[in-house]
Amino acid sequence: MKSTLSRPKARAALMQELEHAVRRSSALGVIFGQTVASRAGISSSDLECLDFLNLEGRVTAGRLAEVTGLTTGAITGVVDRLEKAGLVRRERDESDRRKVFIAPVPENIARIGKFYEHMQRAVLKDWESYSDAELKLLLRFMTQSYTTMLGAIEQLKAMMETPEGKAPSRKPAKAP
Repeated sequence: MKSTLSRPKARAALMQELEHAVRRSSALGVIFGQTVASRAGISSSDLECLDFLNLEGRVTAGRLAEVTGLTTGAITGVVDRLEKAGLVRRERDESDRRKVFIAPVPENIARIGKFYEHMQRAVLKDWESYSDAELKLLLRFMTQSYTTMLGAIEQLKAMMETPEGKAPSRKPAKAP
């Protein structure tokens, strides 16, 4: 009987250990990003949006809002600041002049990218020690975490808009 009782406790302890590890890594990532952003003369949230642009490539402000969970109004401010810093540019669509794309400026982003090179090498070296199955598990975990965070952002926005004491409505997150 003891083994049946200890298994749920062991699992709970393992899940708590995982939560703490994720939180530590996330916190260090935030601190790292703030340090780089400060050096680049932009805010850490603008730097994170710039990273989404690096991942997505040339996108509309609406798409950037979708993948970040920010409002289109907030994205307009982000793009204004990143454009002023020379890190992005607005480009009109050739076929529809009303449509505007946000495009990274690679030569200027490279100045920021150099701060990440040593970390990227270390992470890639760590990943080399994992099997393909383990890498697939990590990929699944991170993809699910991203979707969970988008949902959490939506709930946070609803909480901020809801008067104190009233429960916000819950909308499920959709993966971009």
